Amino acid sequence: MSSNQKTTSASAMWGGRFAAGPDAVMQAINASIDFDQRLWREDLAGSRAHCRMLADQAIISAADRDAILGGLDQIEAELEAGDFTFDPALEDIHMHVEARLREIIGPAAGRLHTARSRNDQVATDFKLWVRNAIDSIDGQLAAFQTALLAQAEAHLETIMPGFTHLQTAQPVTLAHHLMAYWEMARRDRGRFADARARLNECPLGAGALAGTSFAIDRAATAAALDFDKPTDNSLDSVSDRDFALEFLSAASICALHLSRLAEELVIFASQPFGFVTLSDRFSTGSSMMPQKRNPDAAELTRAKVGRILGAFQALSIVMKGLPLTYSKDCQEEKEPVFDATDSLSLAIAAMSGIMEDLKFRPEPLRAHAAAGFSTATDLADWLVQALGLPFRDAHHVTGAIVKLAEDKGCGLEDLSLAEMQSVHSDITQDVFTRLGVDNSVASRTSHGGTSPTNVAAQIKAAKAVMGLE
Repeated sequence: MSSNQKTTSASAMWGGRFAAGPDAVMQAINASIDFDQRLWREDLAGSRAHCRMLADQAIISAADRDAILGGLDQIEAELEAGDFTFDPALEDIHMHVEARLREIIGPAAGRLHTARSRNDQVATDFKLWVRNAIDSIDGQLAAFQTALLAQAEAHLETIMPGFTHLQTAQPVTLAHHLMAYWEMARRDRGRFADARARLNECPLGAGALAGTSFAIDRAATAAALDFDKPTDNSLDSVSDRDFALEFLSAASICALHLSRLAEELVIFASQPFGFVTLSDRFSTGSSMMPQKRNPDAAELTRAKVGRILGAFQALSIVMKGLPLTYSKDCQEEKEPVFDATDSLSLAIAAMSGIMEDLKFRPEPLRAHAAAGFSTATDLADWLVQALGLPFRDAHHVTGAIVKLAEDKGCGLEDLSLAEMQSVHSDITQDVFTRLGVDNSVASRTSHGGTSPTNVAAQIKAAKAVMGLE
């Protein structure tokens, strides 16, 4: 096909308003087929629903309906097989389908676009695509949660340092630490579910912006496409991209959570910490240093958040100044959403794989948990509970005992009772039931606390929520 034939075919799709085809630059900036061909399944689904509704409403004949549906089936087969030819002159997936349909069935193809605009068509396709993306990501997050639960169950009694400011603060169980990320993933899934519920209204039938004079049945097309209902305002229907922004917002928060875990694993896998060993499947080596094991999968997951946050920012800037209703600016919505979805999906898969293979090292975890007088708060709490001291007084007494242990170069639990009584004479032998990392974590029985008993119950509840019991 010559360049002139291509531009003529493109202008023919628009109608008789244009005497000549677009300039090559206009054609290049206007075309979106390089990326929106990903919408072909959704476009075919919407076209089938619209076609059947038109026939049911006696707007097109049954013969035209059957011809259109048969042609759409052939187009689907060609796309599935990779035999479909894409032509930049046809701009987008919608025009490609319509043009190919005309080649297959002739003039009857033109009836498919009755009572429909590319504006409501693309809004419907894009909603369907985002809805499918949410469902896929939810499944991935469930697998990630399952990997976290498996590790948590294996490490109910493993003790590690709990950090504030990346300084050893109080001992916690490794299971408790892992369940914190399970909770983040739970909220992520909730955000995606909320976004899915809000987007599940069908724009199809809103037309270009004002609806249509044809007696269409929008409730029927909405039901056929598994939407809860048709959208209620035609102007909003074709211009709303809140669903994409909300999806990207949820994706950004999810990516932040994955990045936090990735950052911890990078730190924990380093030699100064030595808390974990990443498997060969998710590590790389050095071209120069043969001893190196680099946590590249975790590092790249950490980096993906930049692209996902950037996608949210990009779409926000596109949408911020658009008057009602549709503007071609909206064409720029899809690439950031597609890229963010790909990046998030890959990041979740990487972190799930890392977590499944990850080997924790209990000895250095326990040693660091005991370092830095991490049970000092337990001593202060005991002074309050056993001796009735105000917490601020107990804090002062504990500080003096910590100084004593520091000067001796030992842990709090290694001091003698007499040495503790030299700071406060009412201290009894019972204080040693609170000192040491095992006693410390066992005592944290408040709701949400780190005691193994608590965390075992949390894991059981989590498995029940996920249907894993």
